[in-house]
Amino acid sequence: MRRPDQQTTTRPAPEATLGTGNGTGPAGPDAAPGAGPTAQSGAPGAGPDTPPAGARSAGPGEPSGPPAATGTPAGTSAAPPGTAGTGSAGAGFTGFTGEPTAEGALAPYLRGQAAEFLRSLRLHHEYSAPADAGGHGAAEAARALRRAARRIGGSLHTFRAALDPHWADQLRGELAWLTGILAREHAYANRLARLVDALHLLSGPTLPAARGARAAGEAAGADAQGRAALGVGAARAAALLERRLTLARTRSHSAALQALGSSRFHAIADAVALLASEVPAPSGHAGRAAAASLLEPAELAEQRLLTAVAALPPDDTGPYNEAQDAAWHQARLLLRLHRYAHEVVLGGADPGLTAPGHALDLHRDAVEAAGAAAAAARTPRIAPATAYALGVLHADQRHGVESARAAFRETWPYATALAAP
Repeated sequence: MRRPDQQTTTRPAPEATLGTGNGTGPAGPDAAPGAGPTAQSGAPGAGPDTPPAGARSAGPGEPSGPPAATGTPAGTSAAPPGTAGTGSAGAGFTGFTGEPTAEGALAPYLRGQAAEFLRSLRLHHEYSAPADAGGHGAAEAARALRRAARRIGGSLHTFRAALDPHWADQLRGELAWLTGILAREHAYANRLARLVDALHLLSGPTLPAARGARAAGEAAGADAQGRAALGVGAARAAALLERRLTLARTRSHSAALQALGSSRFHAIADAVALLASEVPAPSGHAGRAAAASLLEPAELAEQRLLTAVAALPPDDTGPYNEAQDAAWHQARLLLRLHRYAHEVVLGGADPGLTAPGHALDLHRDAVEAAGAAAAAARTPRIAPATAYALGVLHADQRHGVESARAAFRETWPYATALAAP
């Protein structure tokens, strides 16, 4: 592994062969899904889930378009293996040959993802037959469909200049809509399972030891009262959450079925089918020059990620602040875009970023679960015990948010980005 001051996307060695998957740079996240028009993922499944304009594949309530540029100077480039990323743009690559091009790397990648999209769509139709409706196979096929759509959309966003811009923008927006629609049902189901499991744990036979200088008898009495109150409210809170989230999941399922039968979706499927055989190239001299190398847009995606990570609030900023969640969601989307760019340029994912990507997925899940608990607590005329249980659940999910942030900081392999002002 390279030193922390080095960047994550690296140019392949001069003698490397395109598409071998032997790149030495760190690897990106996946999901998933999750994607709602947002992003998540994350996609979406993890896991763009790459958000085209105005959408994300991650789940309800998440931002829906590809992350905006963070203002990183376009002239800054990533450092090659074995060198510090402090030099000027292109330093160390004088006379470099064999760089990945749109025809040599991007087109095969897009065609492969388009083929995966069509294969998953066929499986989804098969598993969605009346005899198998609602089965595990249909859910797996839907996740594979979202994964392929997120990768196509993320690549169209990052390498837009190497393609026909109008075509790329249009298809990217349609894929964002699709991944958002498909991700919602999965997100609601996962959220319900997470919250119900947390309620069972919180209402168990023991609670955390009391803090402070209270006598042992007083502490034991308070704990017993807390367990009793939480036990009474936990069952009601679980029932309330199940009613709310099951209803939302049912509506999302109906919306997904309606979307998959719409003319809009069939137009998307036709466009992807054409992509499986032909990738529209840019026209004119400027377009051909932009398509000559994919390194510059890939390095720009990396710089945006590093800038976003460096701008994350430090872990000693005091009490939890919900306003900081957006910055972490943005970092998650940028990490996903970087991952897909890494797959295009170096032929494979970067294992070094798998753990940080998973931590950001957990962060997103905890934030949304905490929001669902808070929304349920605002239900009119609920019993005090139910409100108490939901308040404890909300605090527990907020602790999960902080734990995910700590896990990301511990696993992020480029410490200098976190230490940057």
